[in-house]
Amino acid sequence: MTREEFIAAIAPAAVKLRLEGSPLFPSVRIAQAILETGGVIPAWNNLVGYKVGSGVLTPYWKGRSVNKSTWEVYDGGETRVRADFRAYDSVEDSFRDQDLLFDLERYRRVREAKTPGEQIKALLAGGYATDPDYAKKLDQLTEQYALTRYDKEVDDMLEQLMEQIRLLQEEVRALREQKAMTEIPVWAQEAVQAAAAAGILDTTTGGSYDFYRFVTILHRLGLFDAKGQAG
Repeated sequence: MTREEFIAAIAPAAVKLRLEGSPLFPSVRIAQAILETGGVIPAWNNLVGYKVGSGVLTPYWKGRSVNKSTWEVYDGGETRVRADFRAYDSVEDSFRDQDLLFDLERYRRVREAKTPGEQIKALLAGGYATDPDYAKKLDQLTEQYALTRYDKEVDDMLEQLMEQIRLLQEEVRALREQKAMTEIPVWAQEAVQAAAAAGILDTTTGGSYDFYRFVTILHRLGLFDAKGQAG
């Protein structure tokens, strides 16, 4: 699998989760997956380097794990260690489980980040990795593969969604106005009948609420006499 194929394979899930409210920008999520896996989807589908940790089960992690070799940075030096990593049924499950991790207070800055760059720094500050160059590496990957295009994709989709909502609201308003044109309000019926008797209004045509208010005001001012003529 080439790096481009890897990105194409996981980008849809990164975009989908962001649209659903995930705190991670797609660009950050993809860059992190590249860094954590080297651009290879492992059989256990853990693309985020999420260790077993407390071992508490979640809706997306059922308790399976794999023991793998990894490296950490302690006191400025790299140390090779083995650790238990969570195993998932799918890549999307690994992303969703990671989002649960980001609910912790230590990752508040990750959730509140306004830009991918700010979020990358917040990941390191929150202790997601021991590598002091973690943020720098994520920045480099983001730039190298133009990953912010996926953030823009989300923004464009949200903009389209907002436009669809606006058009739907206009349609609802139009339907309400249409209903108003075909139904005479109870409070205006007497005035409409008087106006019709005066021969100045065809009650079958209907009218807007503002029109009915106007007719009602004229009626209350006595501009239609009892014989059905205009006053």
